[in-house]
Amino acid sequence: MSERVSLDLLHTFLTVHRSGTLTRAAEVLGLSQPTVTAQMRSLETQLGQALFVRGARGVTPTPAADDLARRLDGPLDALAGVAGSLGNEPERTLHLGGPAELMTVRVLPALAGVIATGVSVRARLGLADDLLADLSAGRLDMVVSAIRPRRAGLHAEPLCDEEFLLVGASQKTDRSRLMAYAEDMPIIRRWWRHVLGAPPPKRAVLVVPDLRALRAAAVAGIGATVLPRYLIADDLRTGALVDLHPTDDPPINTLYLATRSAVKDAPHVAAAREALLVQGRLW
Repeated sequence: MSERVSLDLLHTFLTVHRSGTLTRAAEVLGLSQPTVTAQMRSLETQLGQALFVRGARGVTPTPAADDLARRLDGPLDALAGVAGSLGNEPERTLHLGGPAELMTVRVLPALAGVIATGVSVRARLGLADDLLADLSAGRLDMVVSAIRPRRAGLHAEPLCDEEFLLVGASQKTDRSRLMAYAEDMPIIRRWWRHVLGAPPPKRAVLVVPDLRALRAAAVAGIGATVLPRYLIADDLRTGALVDLHPTDDPPINTLYLATRSAVKDAPHVAAAREALLVQGRLW
C-alpha cells in the first residue's frame, strides 16, 4: 500500500465496510455522502483496485476490501481509542441498547453505581439485529444481545443465561389458553419442543410483543405463557405466578454483552461492562 494513503481515508473505508452503505457511514462519520464517495474513489485510485460494488441497497465489499478490513480491524480501532483519550476530557456518556424487558428489570438498575460516578446513559430499546447494526456503525457503545455478535470490530462476552418457564396464576390454569409474544409463538414453541418434545397448541388467545404485558396477563389469570425467570422471580416467590411444569432441563438462552473494540476500554464503558458482568452472574 502506498505510504501516501492517509489514516482518514482508511478510517472512512473501515466505516463503510462495517456499515454496508455510504449513507450510513456518512452519518457515523459526520460527513456528507458525496465526501465519503469521493474518499472511497480516492482510496481505490491510490490502491489501484476496486473496493466496493455499488448497488441499490448499499455496497458490497470486494475480496480486496475484505482483506484490507481484516488488516485494519484491530490496529485502526486501537489508534482511534488512543486518539479519543487525548486532548479534552473524554466523553462520559454511554450509549446503550438492549431488549426492553431485560433493560427495564435488570440492566438499567445494575448501572446505578456507574451513573452515580458521573456517567450519563442514553438507552435505546429494540431488537438485537438492529441494535448490533447501530453498534457496528458507531451509534451505540454497548448492546445486550440475544444473538452472539460476529461482526468485525465488535467484542462480545457472555452476560447471563435466560431460563424459560411455563407459568400461570395457579396450577389450575388452562394450558391450552396460551398467550404469546408473536403469532408464530417462537418462545412457547421452543419450550414445548424442548420440554415436551411436541409442538404446542396452534393458536394463542392473546398476542402482545412485550413480555411485561404477558406477565401482567398471566398474573390476571387470562392464561398460560412462557417467560424468563428473571422477569417473574418475585411473582414466583409471592405465589402470584406458579411454574406449571417444573423441569430440571428448561430451555435457556445466552445473552451477550457486546461493545465496539475501539471504545471497550474507555473508562465509562469499562465501568459499565464490569458492573453488568458482575450483576449478570446473579441473574
